[in-house]
Amino acid sequence: MSWLADTRTSYDTVAASYADQMRHALAGEPYLRAALALFADKVLAGGGGPVADVGCGPGEVTAHLHELGVDAFGVDLSPGMIDIARHDHPGPRFEVGSMTDLDLADASVAGLLAWWSLIHVPDDEMPAVFGHFHRALRPGGPLLLGFHVGDESRLKTAGYGGHPMKVHVHRRRPERVSAWLREAGFTAEAHLLLDPDEDVPQALLFATRR
Repeated sequence: MSWLADTRTSYDTVAASYADQMRHALAGEPYLRAALALFADKVLAGGGGPVADVGCGPGEVTAHLHELGVDAFGVDLSPGMIDIARHDHPGPRFEVGSMTDLDLADASVAGLLAWWSLIHVPDDEMPAVFGHFHRALRPGGPLLLGFHVGDESRLKTAGYGGHPMKVHVHRRRPERVSAWLREAGFTAEAHLLLDPDEDVPQALLFATRR
């Protein structure tokens, strides 16, 4: 799949610049921190266990969940991102992997997070990705997604310090994502719209594996 290769190469190229920009980003995002705290509470209330941060990038969110008492580990397509995550956050485990072929055993994780990491996945791949998420999650396990809201896709050719990139960025409505989740065997529980007055709002969506 050429889009996977392009995504991997793009994020290897921008890994250091991206990590520099994201290093303290959560500190200024109270709604995101609140959502992560709720997700952590749901995992711990269900008895705890390993939690997969799929598309973890440089590991900031994985490490934040770790600090909240969750046994979080990170998976990312980009080896460059994983190298930075391992260097910056020696506590959690990080490994290279793809959400399109998720190398996790059936019902092996107590929670799963995809934090703005689905934005490069084409529409026709989304059902398969959510199928992998459903397979890897324990019954009753929480899922938290973050994504850009809209109806358009655009080609991103540069970013994070002006480095070259070649990735499509897909914007989606929460209702559409919820429909895919239901088809994959999840129950969508809540979504929160962030920055509704901006040109590109953001969304957080909570779901549970049936």
